[in-house]
Formats: sequence, structure tokens, C-alpha cells
Amino acid sequence: MLLAGDIGGTKTLLALYTPEGGARHPVAEAEFHSRAYPDLAPMARDFLTRVGKTASHACFDVAGPVIRGRAHLTNLPWNLTEAGLAQEIGLSRVTLLNDLQAVAYAVPHLGPEDLQVLNPGERQEHGPIAVVAPGTGLGEAYLVWDGAHYIACASEGGHASFGPSDDRQAGLRAFLAQRYGVVSVERVCSGMGIANIYDYLRSVEPSAEDPALAERLAAAEDRTPLISAAGLEDMEGTSLAGRTMQMFVTILAEEAANMALKVLATGGVFLAGGIPAHVLPLLTPERFLRDFTNKGRMASLLAGMPVNVVTTRAALLGVAQYGLDHMQD
Repeated sequence: MLLAGDIGGTKTLLALYTPEGGARHPVAEAEFHSRAYPDLAPMARDFLTRVGKTASHACFDVAGPVIRGRAHLTNLPWNLTEAGLAQEIGLSRVTLLNDLQAVAYAVPHLGPEDLQVLNPGERQEHGPIAVVAPGTGLGEAYLVWDGAHYIACASEGGHASFGPSDDRQAGLRAFLAQRYGVVSVERVCSGMGIANIYDYLRSVEPSAEDPALAERLAAAEDRTPLISAAGLEDMEGTSLAGRTMQMFVTILAEEAANMALKVLATGGVFLAGGIPAHVLPLLTPERFLRDFTNKGRMASLLAGMPVNVVTTRAALLGVAQYGLDHMQD
């Protein structure tokens, strides 16, 4: 039996699979608060004890680079090794994948029921595919065709520098440079990015903040869900939260276009992670494509690329599929 897990900075999903049942049909699954555990091994042992099952192999995706079977998570104070986890959990083999590599691995297995189309475009068969996934942080990956199947490639593109596209974004970058020094695109296109954008817009126009929301934000451990919820209630962007979410959506579309151009994603662009599906009402095709294609001479090229929002738990599907495919290696 395979133990598969999607290890996020906020929550972790663990599930058990059999080769017969496949990656779409877990035998058991559970969600955990990641920071409630000092490491992945005790969480995995708790899960197996809770469900009363055993596993021989495991495959986990993590938010951070995986180098020679080792990973230091970007948004969790965990240092993981494949050999160490196998020994601590009591498994024959453990495989670690970058979380966006897992999402990318799932993409060829997604169907219409897993996607929301933003731009149908014209997909080039076997063309490169781009994946952009804002969640707690910002993950990016891509897929290339090797002549027989797609190969999912990880990246750390979310830590590339943020490049403002207008004066307001330039003000945002300057504001965050005082706070962080280096301003990566993750600082503005992720869960933390939503809070950062809100702080910047509030600094520009402090009187625009709703007092009731300000009181709730002051007491919240994580402000992002409150800001995004308030922004979804203001689709016209008249409030501070509404303008925050409008700016976030613009930055997301522009970063998706950046990634699409870098890998020439004629096979499609997929928006994954926890945020795009959550803010789907704001991702209207007309608005998104206006910002996505705002690349001058490259506008027509981008307009022809299919763009979809992934509405299923793609990381868990991908890591389970990868684990099942490689159990017999």
C-alpha cells in the first residue's frame, strides 16, 4: 500500500492508496495542521495508527526544492530526507517531490470535471505546459514532452524578482523593499502576498479601511482568508479589501503570462494551488485575459494559449499517481 502526502505550509493531506484502486480512489485520507507537528514522521505515524493500516512505500510532495533526496521546506521549519523518513515511519522506500512537480505530474491526468476554463485557446499537441500555483507561497513548474510522455519539472520561479507593470505596482514594490529587502514575486502573488498588498494599499489610503474588518484582522492569526472573503463580497473593488483582491488578480494574470512566455506554453497554462479556485468569481475570462495578454508584441501568442483553473486537489493526485507508478521500480 502507498502512503501519499501533500505537505503544505498551512495544512497537510495524507492518504493511502492501492495499485488496484488507483490515484483517484484513496483507501483512507485525513487532513492535518502542519505546524502542529515538529516533523513529518510523527504525523505520518499518527495517521497510520488512526486509520489502522500499514504501508510499504510513501511519496510526499513538499513546498521547497528537493535535492538528492533531501528537502528543507520553504514555509515550515522541517528538514526531511527520504532515507530518514523511511526509517522513522518504517517503510521500504520514501520518495520526495517538489509540490509543484507533483501538481504538474497530475496535469496530464486531469479531465474537464477538474478544470474551469478561462481561455479555450488552441492547444498544441505535446506543447510545453506551464503551472502557476499561489497558495501559502507561490509555486511554479512546467512539463515538456520527451517523445513518449510528459516530464514534470520543478522550479523555484516564485522566488524570482517581482517586476512591477505600472506605477501602483512600483509603489507596492518600494513599500515591500523596505520590509523585506529583496521582493520576490511570491511576496505579492500568494497568501502572504494578499496580506502584503492590503498593507500597502492601507498605507496609501488609511482612511479607506473598514473599522470592523480592521478589528477582525488585528485579532486574526492569518489575515489572508478575511481579506479575500471581504474582497469577494466587493466585486467592483470599491473597498480596501476589494481593491486588494483586484490587484492580486492582475498580478496573478501577469505572472501566469510571464511563466507562459518563459516555457512557451503552447500546451496550456494551469492555475493551481489553493487560491485560484477560491477566488474563481474574480477570475472572469474577460478581466483575466486583459491582464494575461498585456505583453505588447506577445499579446497574440498569449491569446492563443489555453488557460485553465485547476479545481481539484491536484498535488495529492499527482503525488499519488507518481508513487503508484514507481512502486515497482
